[in-house]
Amino acid sequence: MNRGTGKSSDETLIEMNRTAWSSGEENNGFHTSSDKESFHLENAAVDKQQQSKDAVYFRDGVRRIDFVLSYIDDKDGEKKQDRRKEFETNLQKAGLDLETEDKSESEDGKTYFLKIHVPWEVLATYADVLKIKVPFKANDIPAKKEVPMGWLFTPYRLPDHVMNPEPDYFTYTFDKSKIDFFLIEDKETLFPPSTRNRIVYYVLSRIPYSKDDKDKKGIKRLLNNGTYTSAFPLHDCRYWAKSRDSNCESERYSLYKHWARFSRFYKEQPLNLIRKYYGEKIGIYFAWLGFYTEMLSYAAVVGLLCFIYGVATFDNNIWSKEICNETIGGQIVMCPLCDKKCGYWKLSTTCSSSWQSYLFDNTATVFFAIFMGIWVTLFLEFWKRRQARLEYEWDLVDYEEEQQQLQLRPEYEIKCTSRRLNNVTQEQEWVLDQTPADKAGRFILCWTTVVLWISLIIASIVGVIAYRLAVFAAFASIMKDSPTNKLDVVGSLITPQFATSVTASCINFVIIMILNFLYERVAIKITDMEVPKTHVEYENKLTVKMFLFQFVNYYSSCFYVAFFKGKFVGYPGNYAYMFGEWSGLRNEECEPGGCLIELTTQLVIVMVGKQVWGNIQEALVPWLRNWWVSRSARNHPESLYSRWEQDHDLQTFSQLGLFYEYLEMVIQFGFITLFVASFPLAPLLALMNNILEVRVDAWKFTTQFRRPVAAKAHSIGAWEEILNMIAVFSVVTNAFIVSFTSDMIPRLVYLYAYSPGTELTMAGYINNSLSIFNISGIPVENRPEDGENPDWYDSTNITTCRYRDYRYPSGHEKQYSHTMQFWHILAAKLAFIIIMEHVVFVVKFFVAWLIPDVPSDVKARVKRERYLIQEYLHDYELEKLKIQLSQNAQSIDQCTCPTTGSTPMKVEMLSDCLS
Repeated sequence: MNRGTGKSSDETLIEMNRTAWSSGEENNGFHTSSDKESFHLENAAVDKQQQSKDAVYFRDGVRRIDFVLSYIDDKDGEKKQDRRKEFETNLQKAGLDLETEDKSESEDGKTYFLKIHVPWEVLATYADVLKIKVPFKANDIPAKKEVPMGWLFTPYRLPDHVMNPEPDYFTYTFDKSKIDFFLIEDKETLFPPSTRNRIVYYVLSRIPYSKDDKDKKGIKRLLNNGTYTSAFPLHDCRYWAKSRDSNCESERYSLYKHWARFSRFYKEQPLNLIRKYYGEKIGIYFAWLGFYTEMLSYAAVVGLLCFIYGVATFDNNIWSKEICNETIGGQIVMCPLCDKKCGYWKLSTTCSSSWQSYLFDNTATVFFAIFMGIWVTLFLEFWKRRQARLEYEWDLVDYEEEQQQLQLRPEYEIKCTSRRLNNVTQEQEWVLDQTPADKAGRFILCWTTVVLWISLIIASIVGVIAYRLAVFAAFASIMKDSPTNKLDVVGSLITPQFATSVTASCINFVIIMILNFLYERVAIKITDMEVPKTHVEYENKLTVKMFLFQFVNYYSSCFYVAFFKGKFVGYPGNYAYMFGEWSGLRNEECEPGGCLIELTTQLVIVMVGKQVWGNIQEALVPWLRNWWVSRSARNHPESLYSRWEQDHDLQTFSQLGLFYEYLEMVIQFGFITLFVASFPLAPLLALMNNILEVRVDAWKFTTQFRRPVAAKAHSIGAWEEILNMIAVFSVVTNAFIVSFTSDMIPRLVYLYAYSPGTELTMAGYINNSLSIFNISGIPVENRPEDGENPDWYDSTNITTCRYRDYRYPSGHEKQYSHTMQFWHILAAKLAFIIIMEHVVFVVKFFVAWLIPDVPSDVKARVKRERYLIQEYLHDYELEKLKIQLSQNAQSIDQCTCPTTGSTPMKVEMLSDCLS
């Protein structure tokens, strides 16, 4: 907004540029008709076949193509044609150069391409409006000292010209009135293509396309109604070869050669080149992803060491030896795990799962849970420092999205009907007229929808639980005589519990992906209904809705196994049922070794399944689509496949593309922090995925997608707060997993308080952890049906069965009530949770306090730059004043003034001359 005019910035800027252009004629970007005629005469012999396939210039070979629009003439397309005509006329009024490629020149013979170039005057005007920073002095701060033994990292380094494609400068916000203050060698190259396409898109988003209704404006609406089929900036060359034009930077080729190839997985990322080519928003995403992957390597190493510890101490696992021992576990008869269809079984059948569980449920698990609580704090604190450095290096220190009034969403501006004075800028700004009732109605509708979908997730989880309960009985009946032992290798590992867990996890994963697919569209719709003011506000609102849903969708099954399964079972003769006893669905029990191995199985299936499916979607689907679209061009290699046509056939990178990339990584971050106590190898799997993810995303951006419109961002936005929330929550979940899901605390209580003899030993733990029940006390309706018991079962000799709990036996004065050992274990579990949480939180807050968010050298550079700006601006203004006074003095000398003998008269005449 311009102060006091009452006009929008768009209207004012169009008027500023209008004087340089003809408002009534369509000259395709030429200043006059004579310019247009002379150009065509000089280039009448230009043959399309002689142009380079990588030409990124107009036909004159001078003006660079900053943006391309495409459209197809429909049979009933009069309205679209009128819109295009009015829109393109207004683009010319705004000062943009246009050039059209006829459909006869296109590869498919039906697509028109409108090429757009932004001249210097328009570029400078909008660079001033958008507060783009420009160099004014070379950086004179000495470079950092070499890292000791830095030569060890040479194989991982990239060439300096790739890592630092531009010299280091001090910069200041561009001001068109102070153009000689800045270091400008060439006006055409002052602003990189990414900045130029951002400026063009800003203009395109605000140009009206209707004479009758000025509120109808913006390229986004024209794309939605089919007036144009696509709008995109051009890649500068083919990714596999340099451009033949020496003036072209071929940055896309450099990115592919040094970054987007899978063989470069061990190399550092050229973040400055990524930022220069794609803009800061994409640059900050890859910086965060690379840093996250780097930090994962430390967690992966520690997790692997914990797993190795489990393998190395395998033989010390006394309780598993007792389970597998035929004279101990082989003689313990366990009570049926379900009603009627489940028979009695021997404890030794869980031998394999007991050994597997020990690999993840050992002393190192506690250490790793505490370590990860500290690791996540270090990750977040060091990322703040890395982000602060990038903010300085990428000229984002003073950039704040909240104050960027010029970044209003076109969809918001369209629905605004009145203006209001902004108390900060003292300018008139568009506002959305809505009553408190409207706001409340939108809010209630949006969040009711979110709650409804979350309820749908919970309902699906309940359905999966019901499946587990129903199918377990079937598997138990089928496997009562261990027929799977006949299978090679895996036969001994397949138990009713394992089969139920794996199939339920797979079904749950499919449900997760389906609900995910459906909810994404719902979340976008309800966020659109709220009409957010800025792009940042829109993304933040969508982020909250999507993450809340995804959190419940992906993690609810893991929460069930970790904190609910086996906790509300009851005991023989008094079991708890899911929907009441009439349903026959008895609540699930954990194996004698605990539910940790099942949580591990659930975590691996959902986490790995999501990562594999995500990589297929990200890499394979775009490649297949591009292969299909460009098939006709491959069949006619003799025809010219121009740069704009090549890019037109690529996939579109949506405005929410980065949102989904962040969401994928944050969900993974939740898996490796919230449940890491159950699976120390989770960070290693995440590391392997992320090494691939960086290159898949790089390959996808460089080869499969059109060049995105550059956008600014100084941080990862709302995701940073979500990561902090997960970090805090993960301490609590891991403390509860160690206490209530793992068997660690009951074993320690037995070792130090209940082990027989004077020596500390785990011998006898299994017998101690199982309670005794008199078989005659089992109600008839709960007893196994005829034929369900295994062949070895003899009802005359076997009168008792065992179950997993700490209860007094039959005949005791407190029969079937909890023993004192149960309460000791519960007290130990609660004490462990309190101690672990306090220890980790104290260390977290101390580390957060100890590590400053902004490195000291960055603070010094920011202060130095601000000092230089003030000093240089002062000198610049002083120099301008001297020149102005000198020019005034010369004009005074040339002025003929009457002479008098008195000094006062001279002063008076001098003022007359100056006036």
